[in-house]
Amino acid sequence: MWQVNITCDGEAWKVYGVEFKKMVENYQAELIGSKKMPDGKRIMSYKIEDVSEAEAFQEQCTNFIGFISDFVTR
Repeated sequence: MWQVNITCDGEAWKVYGVEFKKMVENYQAELIGSKKMPDGKRIMSYKIEDVSEAEAFQEQCTNFIGFISDFVTR
């Protein structure tokens, strides 16, 4: 299993949040953590079973300006 971590600032979420949620629907990704910080920053974690899918998901996240993503094995 792989954990994909995404961080974005509040402004990026306002601009790309809806598109990001639609993109997530294209993957077998399970939201395992989500937090909105007082400054509007978002921190999210998704569980993905397949490494190729985790890589593709992580790469697509970085297409949204202001989104930072990485993934690790769990």
